Amino acid sequence: MAPVRLPADAELPLLRARVSDLAPRALVVGDPARAALVASRLDDVKQLSNNREYHVYVGTHRGVPVTVASHGVGAAGAAVCFEELARGGVTRIIRSGTAGGMQPDVVDGAIVVATGAVRADGVSHQLVPAEFPAIATPELTIALAARAAETGLNVHRGIVLTGDMFYPSDVITGVDHKMWQRAGIVAVEMEASALLVIASLHGIEAGIVLAIDGNPLNAADESMGDYDPYREIVTRAVDGALETALDALIA
Repeated sequence: MAPVRLPADAELPLLRARVSDLAPRALVVGDPARAALVASRLDDVKQLSNNREYHVYVGTHRGVPVTVASHGVGAAGAAVCFEELARGGVTRIIRSGTAGGMQPDVVDGAIVVATGAVRADGVSHQLVPAEFPAIATPELTIALAARAAETGLNVHRGIVLTGDMFYPSDVITGVDHKMWQRAGIVAVEMEASALLVIASLHGIEAGIVLAIDGNPLNAADESMGDYDPYREIVTRAVDGALETALDALIA
């Protein structure tokens, strides 16, 4: 079955943006407030829609038209955003967000450029078989890594783990993070695998750049009781990741 492409006069059902208004390159983030922050850095910016967690803007970055959209937390809701952008004719999507470090040296304030994702999410297994890989577009990964190196922040590149759980349970063990640490996974987050699988199915480009806001495996208390993503060291990394994403988006 060929990927769905909507006509120019159609409105995306949940993003509530008209297809003809979208730019073909999109930066996606989880937080609607972060989408507004990115939009404020664009020229000729216009908000296209505001529905649930999905806030959509268009503007230009260094003269190139770009779309900015928020998708909320978690792969299932984010997949709606990714799918509708692809159906609307977007051909390049970069996700920028936060993640937890998985290796001892991947700590607060660092940037991770994902080369692929472990599919420990719930939604991608309803789209493709378990053996299907979630791989970022190599050219975008290279562009993201090169731009990230210019931020002056610590930059790591590798496979990330996408899961559905944010806070750990006292009852059962969910994903075995220490096992994935031994396998060399660099960070854990909640949306990358959905984006990479959907992009592959639609034949479009996708990349991931993440700001590290903690490392649960380094912490004395893995309950995340002291989690704080608004510290200055994290804010600097978030800003660096966003600038990296915008520049790679138009490369």
